[in-house]
Amino acid sequence: MTDDVRFDVRGGFGWITLDRQRALNALTLDVIRGMQKHLDGWAENPKVGAFLVEGAGEKAFCAGGDVVAVRKSRIEDGEGTAPTQFMLDFFGEEYRLNRTISEVPKPYVALMDGVTMGGGVGISVHGNFRVVTDRTLFAMPETGIGLFPDVGGGWFLPRCPGETGTYLALTGVPVKAADCLYVGAATHYVPSEKIDALREALADLPSGQGLSDAIAAVLGNFSASAGEAPMAAHREVIDACFRHDSVEDILAALRSDGSEFAMKTAELLETRSPTSLKMTLELMRRGARCASLAEDLETEFALVQSFLAGEDFFEGVRALLVDKDRTPKWSPASLADVSAETVETYFSRDGKAGL
Repeated sequence: MTDDVRFDVRGGFGWITLDRQRALNALTLDVIRGMQKHLDGWAENPKVGAFLVEGAGEKAFCAGGDVVAVRKSRIEDGEGTAPTQFMLDFFGEEYRLNRTISEVPKPYVALMDGVTMGGGVGISVHGNFRVVTDRTLFAMPETGIGLFPDVGGGWFLPRCPGETGTYLALTGVPVKAADCLYVGAATHYVPSEKIDALREALADLPSGQGLSDAIAAVLGNFSASAGEAPMAAHREVIDACFRHDSVEDILAALRSDGSEFAMKTAELLETRSPTSLKMTLELMRRGARCASLAEDLETEFALVQSFLAGEDFFEGVRALLVDKDRTPKWSPASLADVSAETVETYFSRDGKAGL
């Protein structure tokens, strides 16, 4: 199907290895389709008792979705601002895969060794066992490319402790293993030098009853302390400032706090897309009221169609990933120009896409 991913059966596992190292194992549409096909098939295969996904190489688990290809689709195939079929397929099928991972009837293990961002979070955080290492760099950086933290971000981020999820969603800051454990994005920390041995121990487990308990036991044997979570030291400021329901009030609270952490956070927010910030905050608040990941993903599919009809996402991808000048020109350029009516319009599309 594609050389960018490998599928094997090892012991009792259906084993997925992302192997697009030149692009930090970013997800293409073919990779998404391959994963969906194999997860569906392995779910019915009695010889497969669990799933495991990892990234080839030492740099990345998965750095996200191939948003450069999405931008290229608009340039080459777009008619006006309407999303192309490729765009709809890419995001719709990616969200369907996220939902599948959350619902598969067998244990799902993600080895989040290396860069784990955006779409990489979507194929890990909804699984049962989420392993981070000292090489893990975890982020939902979408507000910096004119998008919003999708792939179920509207479900899992509002359920992080306090306002830590809102902080991660709006800022897009990368965090390491200890913070991943602190906010619940990871379940285990394993030192990177033990990852090869962990793979071998897991691959030796046979399919059958009790496999989930056996996986938990193996992970427990390899786990270690990741140390203190840096985010914990700033928890009081995060909860106090990010509890507000408007981005303007969050910024005002950060500036009023005046600490070095708060001021740097405010400066970072001011570089993000104003549209993305307001839509993301609204998504966090709506997501907290969602009944299920499936409901959130339908909301996200509606929202992403609005972003695909706008300009900021394509400008952000250009500035950060294509031309790499890191100077996106957001439109509108100020928070004041993103009205409550605009926010509501962005959420108003029909999100149902067979997710």
